[in-house]
Amino acid sequence: MGQVIEVQAAEVGDVVIFTTDRSVTGQDGASYPSAAAANEDPTFPGLLASRLYEGDGSLTSIFVASNQIVAKRDGGWDESAITALSRVISDFFLFYPAD
Repeated sequence: MGQVIEVQAAEVGDVVIFTTDRSVTGQDGASYPSAAAANEDPTFPGLLASRLYEGDGSLTSIFVASNQIVAKRDGGWDESAITALSRVISDFFLFYPAD
């Protein structure tokens, strides 16, 4: 139930910009410097950031605005980390994820 979100990822150093085919927040955006900050926010961007922090313990910050999610990670990125977080984003609007 729900719709899969299409995700494209672009890596720039310690940052990956995930671009989606739909908005997950308004134009103002929201910044989450830690998992604790994300867990305190019950909005869609806060819930998404919480799931991303759960999916990768190396994340140091997340910014969500409109249809983009910017994630910073110490030590750079590998393909498996990008794929894992893309999957978290892709399944965000699904009530019953594919797993």
